[in-house]
Amino acid sequence: MLKQQARAVAASLYAADLASTLGALAAAYLVRSEILPRFFPERLTALYPFTVYLVLVGPIVVIWTGLLFLSGAYRSRRTSGLKDETLLIAKIVLGGTVVLTILVYGLRLDFISRPFLPLFAFFNTLFLVVERIAVRMVARKVRAQGYNFRTVVLVGDTPRARSMARLIHDHPWWGLRLLGLVRERPASSEAGTTAGGLPVLGSLEDFPTILTSLPVDEVILAVDRGDIETLEDVFLMCEEMGVKTRLILDFFPHVFAKVELEEFDGTPLLTFSTTPTETGGLLAKRVLDVGIAATLGLVGLPFAALLALLIRVSSHGPVLFRQVRCGLNGRPFTFYKLRTMVEGAEGLLPEVAHLNEHEGPVFKASHDPRVTAFGRFLRRFSLDELPQLWNVLKGEMSLVGPRPPLPEEVSRYEKWQRRRLSMKPGLTGLWQVSGRSDLPSFDQWMELDLAYIDNWSLTLDFKILLRTIPTVLSGKGAR
Repeated sequence: MLKQQARAVAASLYAADLASTLGALAAAYLVRSEILPRFFPERLTALYPFTVYLVLVGPIVVIWTGLLFLSGAYRSRRTSGLKDETLLIAKIVLGGTVVLTILVYGLRLDFISRPFLPLFAFFNTLFLVVERIAVRMVARKVRAQGYNFRTVVLVGDTPRARSMARLIHDHPWWGLRLLGLVRERPASSEAGTTAGGLPVLGSLEDFPTILTSLPVDEVILAVDRGDIETLEDVFLMCEEMGVKTRLILDFFPHVFAKVELEEFDGTPLLTFSTTPTETGGLLAKRVLDVGIAATLGLVGLPFAALLALLIRVSSHGPVLFRQVRCGLNGRPFTFYKLRTMVEGAEGLLPEVAHLNEHEGPVFKASHDPRVTAFGRFLRRFSLDELPQLWNVLKGEMSLVGPRPPLPEEVSRYEKWQRRRLSMKPGLTGLWQVSGRSDLPSFDQWMELDLAYIDNWSLTLDFKILLRTIPTVLSGKGAR
């Protein structure tokens, strides 16, 4: 019965999401055709009839349906916050809009107005968030009044069990009703007593009777790490009776990694990861990397050819500088730059090592004599980084991420600093837009890179890309 109700709720939400998405399509058309031309009459031409834009309905339904279900938008979200759901919606809309934009331009649907798709994305996000807020308000009101609730039994007389009980008590809109607590071992006084204000239903010896005598929807296991092995019978009994079982996973209190459950051909695994694992968001990041890098590469090709010619004229040596750098988790790859130094500059490093202005395993000097006059100009405006668009297209780098270090630098890293290798390196990153080489401490660079990894989102990537533009144009912090 509960599964049927869950399916009915998911189907209703899906229908509401599609209605909101198609409503956003109509709203975007209305704003573009009726409102924006009043403010920009000379820039915006008349649109094709709305019936022509209905050609987008089919692709939108297919793309959004796939993204909504793949992202887990219809899983039970009793205990998740509005912020998490809003971020999920934003990622779905962004990913869907990127795919839709590629489709529109790939099929040469020139009748689609350029401002239309961003408007559609804005209204789609707005409508979906408002819809989910309304659903949450109704659900919370219903659950707070004692309807649509699930009964819960806590197993374990531990601090984490009492902490979970407080969470359930403080969030009545989750729709969870706590029946009581089951102790791991019998005590001198048992059922009918309380532990930390919770009614004690008995011990694990009484668990079969508790399950059959009470309407239990869920069991939450909150025992100490050493008692896990004693819970096999509890798992098997709950499985046999169709009762959902949850296990609190804070056995390693000092571990801050995200914990996820995965399955390898039927074998369940607990995965601890300190890097982003959102498949949809990472896929959208890669799509954006390829799209933007390919566009910039094609547009900038004539300019790059001119720079190559000037490099050959201004100094002796090859145009491109190739160097082995460390990529994702230390994978070596060939890193490309326009040459800005004299030929054989790497061999001259010991002679200029005393000019190093920074701490840690890096070399940065404001007046490095190995840099050519034209190379200094290229570095000032980061034009020497243009060939790294090829690294991005090959998948060795991303547009945004920690900068790729040299192997000899990595060999001198402390353990905590190696975590910056856990995400694909980028053309630009948080430390580049926070002062670049003007940051005096190597540890500051590391902390900014780790802050980027810990707080990664597509929104953060867009912010960094936008901040990169004035940083590059000003030449601030360039070496």
